[in-house]
Amino acid sequence: MNRLLVKNLAEIVTPLGKTALRGKAMQDVKVYKNAAVYCENGIIKLVGIDEQVLSKLDGITDIQVLDAQGKCAVPGFIDPHTHFLFGGTRADEFISRLEGIPYMELLKRGGGIVSTMRQTRLMTETELYNTGKKTLENMLRQGFTTIEGKSGYGLDRNTELKMLRTMKKLRKDMPVTLKTTFLGAHAVPPEFADRSTDYIDFIIEQVLPIIKEENLAEFCDVFCEKNVFTIDEAKKLLLAAKKAGMKLKIHADEIVSTGGGSLAVEIGAISADHLLSVTDADIEKLAVSDTTAVLLPMTAFCMRKEFAPARKMIDKGCIVALASDFNPGSCYSYAAPFMLALAVISMHMTINEALTAITLNAAAAVDAADVIGSIESGKKADILLLSKPDYRFLVYLTGINIVEHVIKDGKIIF
Repeated sequence: MNRLLVKNLAEIVTPLGKTALRGKAMQDVKVYKNAAVYCENGIIKLVGIDEQVLSKLDGITDIQVLDAQGKCAVPGFIDPHTHFLFGGTRADEFISRLEGIPYMELLKRGGGIVSTMRQTRLMTETELYNTGKKTLENMLRQGFTTIEGKSGYGLDRNTELKMLRTMKKLRKDMPVTLKTTFLGAHAVPPEFADRSTDYIDFIIEQVLPIIKEENLAEFCDVFCEKNVFTIDEAKKLLLAAKKAGMKLKIHADEIVSTGGGSLAVEIGAISADHLLSVTDADIEKLAVSDTTAVLLPMTAFCMRKEFAPARKMIDKGCIVALASDFNPGSCYSYAAPFMLALAVISMHMTINEALTAITLNAAAAVDAADVIGSIESGKKADILLLSKPDYRFLVYLTGINIVEHVIKDGKIIF
């Protein structure tokens, strides 16, 4: 049996519960002062005041003890929206966009997602694996113990499957929980130019059955956006994926409002992501649903766009989570401290709301809030030790990574 005791913590700070917190409840975090946490076989057994936890361990031997020396513990961060697996980079395009060229114009010129598609198609599975492995290792150092990864840079059967098979191997080999999403409908590939509906049919008929047979993805996602896929096309694909046993996500209302937020609620999607252009009517629908609104502040920052209306969404009662959206085009970053800083400083979330959004609510966005996302008995022992004694340093030390230890499944990884 593997036993781990982390003692002498200045504080443990965590949201509580096995479901997402919405609205005002996102502010409610539990703070234990002078605390300890005890884990067995990767599961948290005891959390509380140091002396109380230690008193319950009398007679138990073979415990690995980590003296936290006055540090702060928070739950492992969860990133519920990434595009971490891809070929090449697009630095030139990133600068062009900052100089004023709209993304849709870059897409028409053969840039954007299609540019990455070309480079990803050329990569071998081994090359993809090595690239993805390095990224996941770096994300672990940022404190991400659970990461969602999307396909979507193949836009054909073989490359999409190659990406998903690579992620399946990474999930087996890496000390991180990797949630896999099929995003074949990320853009319309050149082979289906001006035939987006035909491409959706191709995905449904020729790709989804293989994904189901090989159990390659837990979720299905679609980029529902003007000049990409319509509401009707998105709905057709997602309902087909649901029939195949997959859970649903949607890129919704990023550039213009298309009603993607409403569609997410209508079809019971686990999450609606981006939502920079979400309407008040869709916020009202999200607020009375179990669909998590996944907000991506670093993307808005990098695109010089208005941030998603986090304050309004929380005040209306929505379930709000945070994610990086790490990708080669609009957000080439997975910096957790930068994400948290933007959420609190620019999106007017409180530090407690931001912590909830990157832990328990982010867990809900990958349908795993019952097992991860908080430090409490019965949850997986995914815990971060910060180099400071106070969790508010996560934002106070703006943009600086203060994660000193990463504990994953009760094992000290970093």
